[in-house]
Amino acid sequence: MSASGNDAVKALLAALGPDVVTLPDALGERRLSDWSRVPAGHPVALLRPRTTEQVSQALAICNAHRQPVAVQGGLTGLAGSATAYDGEVALSLERMRAIVEVDPVSATMTVEAGVVLQQVQEAALEAGYYFPLDLGARGSCTIGGVVGTNAGGNRVIKYGMMREQVLGIEAVLADGGIVGGLHKMLKNNTGYDLKNLLIGAEGTLGVVTRVVLRLRPRPTGVSTAWCGLGDFAAVTTLLRRAQAGLIGGVSAFEVMWPSYYDFVLGNVADLRRPLEGRHAYNVLLETDGPEAEAQAEQFQGFLATLLEEGVIEDAAIAMSERDAAEFWRIRDAPGEFMSLMPDMVAFDISFAVRDLAEAAGRLTELMASRYPGSLALVYGHLGDGNIHLLVDAPDITDAIRQDIEALVYGVVSDLGGSVSAEHGIGVKKRKVLGLTRTPDELAAMTAIKRALDPNGVLNPGRILQA
Repeated sequence: MSASGNDAVKALLAALGPDVVTLPDALGERRLSDWSRVPAGHPVALLRPRTTEQVSQALAICNAHRQPVAVQGGLTGLAGSATAYDGEVALSLERMRAIVEVDPVSATMTVEAGVVLQQVQEAALEAGYYFPLDLGARGSCTIGGVVGTNAGGNRVIKYGMMREQVLGIEAVLADGGIVGGLHKMLKNNTGYDLKNLLIGAEGTLGVVTRVVLRLRPRPTGVSTAWCGLGDFAAVTTLLRRAQAGLIGGVSAFEVMWPSYYDFVLGNVADLRRPLEGRHAYNVLLETDGPEAEAQAEQFQGFLATLLEEGVIEDAAIAMSERDAAEFWRIRDAPGEFMSLMPDMVAFDISFAVRDLAEAAGRLTELMASRYPGSLALVYGHLGDGNIHLLVDAPDITDAIRQDIEALVYGVVSDLGGSVSAEHGIGVKKRKVLGLTRTPDELAAMTAIKRALDPNGVLNPGRILQA
């Protein structure tokens, strides 16, 4: 522990006590890294505050001592933002897990940052509402982390990213100042939008402590279908027609290339094949709304029309919640890929919808030609331009991993895509951020960071170079 680290920890202990401040010797086997596989270092202490005021005290002390702080939520991130590194203080919001209020009149829920996403979803349903944002890590990711990464998930096409679910934020700045407000209004046009500045900032500009979430009317009807299509033009036609014609709109539009579909059905146990035959693309289509019977009837008619027109080659409609869950198990199978492909290189990238087929084709061809015998699995939320690419190359080394990343991000740059669709930049993508951000944009981001955190104590080295 450095001298400055010693002084900071002593001050933290004096102000907050051992209930909040845990020293390294008492950390035991506690996990200090997120899912990015970026290894954790040796933090000088772990802070687990119970209130916003304690967060404020902690950051004021760390700022005064120039003590770096790693901000942690549920540790489900994939970019290394929440991993604690050598010499840092780890600040976990895990004890701030209260659902402060559900306001049925304003259709809002106020929560502390450590509340798990699934708890929010369940509390909304109990109140007769719906919180639509959904991720595979719903049972462990926290609201603060979801806000920090501006996560998206499965229903972005209808409901938007996390940014669209947030009405108010309370946060603590690097110097301990508390900003923002727990506002419940859709319209709040009062100067610089600090709320949206903090959303997606990955803890580099402030520590989110409480959030006001926007709730939606609870759908009484959800219709789900698995569709087989012959080419990409048919996929985009289905998307456009569904968005224009379905009375409930499109709440999910998940596209799976054959590489992904074949691998999942061949390697993940207890999955049922939705359709007979082979198709160039498989689409999980879902719509939701308030009129269950009318929606279900129209959904069936819509699919029948597209089958007659030849847009869809085959389709299976979920006749029960169990059927729908079986469809979603195929799409959610990547949760098991860590054991099936422990050395895989994962990418979360986005393109204009029109460029997705070309991007996927170029990426898979590059992998096949450069690394014969490799697997390149492609799937994603096509309606919002986000695809996931998982690459598993034989005898992979760090050098091969870096080469694969260079190839993939080269295609992203060529097609004007984004190096990160929804998982953030962290430390893993910092070096490639310039492929999708101009020098002037990076300069503006650096200026904002320096203005709000002049001593560079909040998540240093994440997003921007420390």
